[in-house]
Amino acid sequence: QVHLVESGGGLAQPGGSLRLSCAASGFTFSRSIMSWFRQAPGKERELVARIARTNDSTNYGDSVKGRFTISRDDAKNTVSLQMNSLEAEDTAVYYCKAQVLQGWRWNDYWGQGTQVTVSS
Repeated sequence: QVHLVESGGGLAQPGGSLRLSCAASGFTFSRSIMSWFRQAPGKERELVARIARTNDSTNYGDSVKGRFTISRDDAKNTVSLQMNSLEAEDTAVYYCKAQVLQGWRWNDYWGQGTQVTVSS
């Protein structure tokens, strides 16, 4: 059974930093594409960052480029999101997503989310 558990959310001041982590289990982590999404109240869920399976190539949403960094540790089955220079607009629930190749099919799995609030 696939489990994704996010941690590290909380309250940060504008200009501050937070680091989110997602612990994965129940699938072959190294075969997965891992992503962070976020959803603010009244807004659609949006991609924050994605990291590939093999060459660790990454891509980011335009609003976080240069401020956020995604990384993965296949030995520990974790994916992290380092968030720097936080802005009030970064306030949202952040979700970890795994795209897992199972047989010939890609399946999507989501964590329960962790709240990030940026406020002075």
